[in-house]
Amino acid sequence: MRIDCKHVWEHISDYIDGEVDAELRAEIDRHLEHCEICSAVMDSTRNVVVLVGDGRVFEVPTGYSERLHERIEKEIVGASGDD
Repeated sequence: MRIDCKHVWEHISDYIDGEVDAELRAEIDRHLEHCEICSAVMDSTRNVVVLVGDGRVFEVPTGYSERLHERIEKEIVGASGDD
């Protein structure tokens, strides 16, 4: 079985969780040895899993929520005016 980038991306979550069979894992490993893009996607996905899973909470700067909501409102109004 030969896999391509699309196959790697379809199975990336199961691969990280250790839920792919040995044959598919070996094929993904071989693909990752030669594909810089998929290797970067795999590394990035692992980083996200680690960041989300570590349970830390970050405080947002004072006023951030208000500025975010104002910006979203402006974008919505601007988008609806383009019709």
